[in-house]
Amino acid sequence: MDKMDDRTSSELERLAGKYIWWKAPAEAVKTPERVLAQVMDIGVWQDMFLIRDLFGEEILRAVLRNAEAGWFRGRSWHYWHYVLGLAKDSSDIPPLPTRRFDAR
Repeated sequence: MDKMDDRTSSELERLAGKYIWWKAPAEAVKTPERVLAQVMDIGVWQDMFLIRDLFGEEILRAVLRNAEAGWFRGRSWHYWHYVLGLAKDSSDIPPLPTRRFDAR
């Protein structure tokens, strides 16, 4: 993610404290994509609109494209694909990322 201005950094740290409760905010913001994914998945409306305004739709699309297993639940996965123009119907939505254990 490109360099963030003071407001963006401050808001990301506030959101990290609210949504990434298992880590200190300073630690959580080291992976801003994870913080954004968590807000996209379980955030309140105000926070979802805030990240859309602060980071832009292209960053949020990249979060979806690069999401790891467990970052999204089905409902929010579908919602954001529609909202961000990545899907016109359900056949356009890729399956949720999953963990894979390759047997070798």
